[in-house]
Amino acid sequence: MPHTQSRALINTYFAAFNAGDTAKMESLVTEDVIHDVNQGERRIGKDKFWSFNVHMTRCYKERLSDLMLLVSEDGTRAAAEFIISGTYLETDEGLPEANGQTYKLPVGSFFEIRDGKIARITTYYNLSDWMAQVSGSAAAESA
Repeated sequence: MPHTQSRALINTYFAAFNAGDTAKMESLVTEDVIHDVNQGERRIGKDKFWSFNVHMTRCYKERLSDLMLLVSEDGTRAAAEFIISGTYLETDEGLPEANGQTYKLPVGSFFEIRDGKIARITTYYNLSDWMAQVSGSAAAESA
């Protein structure tokens, strides 16, 4: 039942994300994992996935909700749509200054699954929307 196992794998990955358990997340990916970050560079390998998680944990506190997960019949692909709610903790290079701003964004993630592990993660969200929320533009427009 690869479909069921793949669904469980992705659900476990997102549960670990919400728990802040990056070690668990890393245990679910292949050694040669491909990680495509929204409007960023492709990272290949578990070591780069680990350093990305260290960076993200330092700069952001995030939790996902409203997960909708779709898995292919053969279990080799999955797509997830969810809402990410976060707090911007520490200024990330090239981005607005952090001072605890909160944000909420719709996100899409796509996965390839190989031998019971995640072999590729590709994530998309609207960076312009995030920038507006953390720089106060969204609040200014709605006031």
